[in-house]
Amino acid sequence: MKIAVICPFQNERSRGYAQGVIEHLLERKITVLVDSKMEIFLEDPEVVSYVSVFETLPPDTDFFFCIGGDGSMLRAIMTVKESNVPILGINTGRLGFLTSLQKESLNVGLKQLWENKYAIINRTLLEVSLPEANEEIDSFPYALNEISVNRKNTASLISIDTRLDQEPLTTYWADGLIISTPTGSTGYSLSSGGPIMSPETAGLILTPIAPHNLNIRPLIIPNTTSVELEVTGRGEDHLLSLDSRIISVEQGTKILIKKAAFTLATVELQDNEFFKTLRDKLFWGLDTRN
Repeated sequence: MKIAVICPFQNERSRGYAQGVIEHLLERKITVLVDSKMEIFLEDPEVVSYVSVFETLPPDTDFFFCIGGDGSMLRAIMTVKESNVPILGINTGRLGFLTSLQKESLNVGLKQLWENKYAIINRTLLEVSLPEANEEIDSFPYALNEISVNRKNTASLISIDTRLDQEPLTTYWADGLIISTPTGSTGYSLSSGGPIMSPETAGLILTPIAPHNLNIRPLIIPNTTSVELEVTGRGEDHLLSLDSRIISVEQGTKILIKKAAFTLATVELQDNEFFKTLRDKLFWGLDTRN
């Protein structure tokens, strides 16, 4: 078996768990791959001598371990890309909605993995395209959680002309608009009043941010729908974000958003199913009246 391990945000806590995970894998005679950043902070020289450093993830990798929080998982997709190598997120942060393994139950979770007590969840990605070349976007035009447009350097609302499959929907007059995948439904979209969707639902969510028209509500559309946006406002440009990446875009630029041609495979351990996560992390069912 071959497993790659990364730790995008190298704080002291994450480094400690990363070291422990790698030692555990080596004890099981598993081939371990790490990126160059990971190699630097591995303290034990014997451990370093037994791991291999990768620049591009080999397609025959069995699993991809990502240590950190949800932000680390979003960074991980830029390494996995179209390889379809399943990602197991090991949460060392706070909420960790995307990560399926909590630091408190690390040994139990890894035991479930070795016993094949898991499922592979294929998650939808979004792809964005702009009429003109943009290095930041073109290098990786995909998002796992959401793509959003937001106002920039102004207190004024922006107008977001929105078309679905080239047919007019509406012009949102708001602070911004979020186009979310089911995975992202528990993130920015939820904070802005959007619904929760289970990860394998074949839909996308359009959630306006602080809309001026109170009758405008979040909308669920089929994930086969192409979404075209054009933003206008008092400023010269506005913000376009793909998960944690943010760029400035000129007003009036046509932004095309659609489902990516590939999905992201993630590992869901037996004791960390989606609806259990809702109960544990959003405290569903803890109302004392129930």
